[in-house]
Amino acid sequence: MASGAFIELRSRDMHTDLTPRWGGLAMWGSMSITFLIVDHLRLVGNAFGRELTGIFLAGTFIMLLGALDDRFDLDSLTKFAGQALAAGILLLHGVQILWLPINGILILPSNIGAVLTVIFVMLVINAVNFVDGLDGLASGIVAVCAIAFFAFSYILAVDNGFSRAGAPSLVMAIVVGLCIGFLPHNYHPAKIFMGDSGAMFLGLLLSASAITLTGQIDVNAIADQNSRTTFVPLILPFTVLAIPLLDLGMAVVRRLRAGRSPFAADREHLHHRLLRMGNSQREVAIIMYLWTAMFAFPTVIAAFYPLWISAAVALAIALLSTLLIWRSFVKSRGLLLPPVRINETT
Repeated sequence: MASGAFIELRSRDMHTDLTPRWGGLAMWGSMSITFLIVDHLRLVGNAFGRELTGIFLAGTFIMLLGALDDRFDLDSLTKFAGQALAAGILLLHGVQILWLPINGILILPSNIGAVLTVIFVMLVINAVNFVDGLDGLASGIVAVCAIAFFAFSYILAVDNGFSRAGAPSLVMAIVVGLCIGFLPHNYHPAKIFMGDSGAMFLGLLLSASAITLTGQIDVNAIADQNSRTTFVPLILPFTVLAIPLLDLGMAVVRRLRAGRSPFAADREHLHHRLLRMGNSQREVAIIMYLWTAMFAFPTVIAAFYPLWISAAVALAIALLSTLLIWRSFVKSRGLLLPPVRINETT
């Protein structure tokens, strides 16, 4: 609290106590220690090359930018410029979108690939930042995302003879550890928030890992074996972030229709609506974890297994989330009958 890295309570906030917001610093510290250890390990030390150096430097920069925003509440233009600069650091270290799965494989000119890389990085950063509106929500969603992406990159490496300890797998393993380690302190009631320092940091790691994976793929070789596999590295971040992206799109349309700024805050986000249905904060977080998994895991499964398996998994997760919503809805309205006591007589 002495650092001033907290915000005054606002009408749209779910918490009622002042809570520190520099959780991103702890995440960055954990990543730095992990990188130092990895650099001295024989089996995974080879992953620490030019790309991983760029991810570390860009992650450090975006974390510091977020920390300043948590402390001084920077304007949107300054944050967007900083995000673009972080993407530029990635470009300088070879982290760039090289191709797109259009009409087979479309190799991109360097300048177009650079522009798309900046747009992609900024989109993912802001999607993660946008969903950070409830205790434990962003950290849990990013953990689900990272698990799915790690599974995809590892299985892809095994099937195609890539390095299993490459940069994408390593970064996603680190992100899983960061989120799961942070979640107990961030779950409702939260003792600390990740703030913009954490949300933008995680978004950058997620986007950079996706781009790095595309650069390691021999797209022609994979396309001959399974055309679906070539789409997944670029599609997966969007499917995993489908819920926050949908919420973002709905918010922009809703506010523009009301004649308000698209950046004006309100209490009409998906998590607000789920809360009004009678779900607790913890229940809302779990439901949105499931919604994220409903898009993420079937996408990974579809890359390697028959589509019916992917559809079955998606349906099972959807039914489970629907059951939780319905149970909370019924409970909140007192429609669950109390257990009947039977008095036995002798």
